[in-house]
Amino acid sequence: MKNTVTTFQKAKKEGTKISMLTAYDYPTAKLIDEAGVNSVLVGDSLGNVILGYKDTLSVTMEDMIHHGAAVSRGIQNALLVIDMPFMSYQTSVYDAVINAGRLVKEAGANAVKLEGGESVCPQIKAIVEAGIPVVAHLGLTPQSVNVLGGFKAQGKDEKTARKLTLDARAVEAAGAFALVLECVPSKLAKLITQSLSIPTIGIGSGNVCDGQVLVSMDMLGVFASVSPKFVKRYASLGELMKEAFSTYHREVQSGTFPSSEHEFAISDELIERLY
Repeated sequence: MKNTVTTFQKAKKEGTKISMLTAYDYPTAKLIDEAGVNSVLVGDSLGNVILGYKDTLSVTMEDMIHHGAAVSRGIQNALLVIDMPFMSYQTSVYDAVINAGRLVKEAGANAVKLEGGESVCPQIKAIVEAGIPVVAHLGLTPQSVNVLGGFKAQGKDEKTARKLTLDARAVEAAGAFALVLECVPSKLAKLITQSLSIPTIGIGSGNVCDGQVLVSMDMLGVFASVSPKFVKRYASLGELMKEAFSTYHREVQSGTFPSSEHEFAISDELIERLY
């Protein structure tokens, strides 16, 4: 059954946890969807894990549309959320609505996600009024990494904790149907979750949120050197892939691949007539 905004609302009401994973291509999206995960997020984290950037700031609308469209073709039942990249919504309400519309029309998004609290509430309100569901994002907001002073937990002192709670209520009032809380202390995440009527989706914010999201590359262990504290590795695909690539290389060089089982046959008589 197709997951929708209503599915998220129902899950919050009934206390059912919501699962979300990132995907950036068709095959990954298809496998996540077939596994029954509630939502697929095309995160601007594709800048880090797919395009090789040091952060998400260089990701463009064209990047998000290109990868989002590929992901959308692999999804049947999951709710597709696509990130609005840096400077696609901060510049004006008009730009925010136009770019959100592009993600829906050109990439097949069911909803868009943007970072920020009270300062982006006019954008959230306008996007929702245009008929596009919005997921808000607070806590560690990677697009603001230069302002935050790096990738670190947020809301650990009274001032920032209070601001997070106020921002959470503000984005809910603006019309966001869900809220991602990234790297927020679990007790604060619990307080925020209990104060809202919309579901919270945690990443590095404990199990008190209404759902969880992880970067698929992290939870699959594709990059051994990347291991955030909040990530549980469900596989070590990076090592398996590297071993397979290395074995292939050795077999090609030794001549053991391809073997006869990988060849197509033709009669000796036909070959003789070609001489």
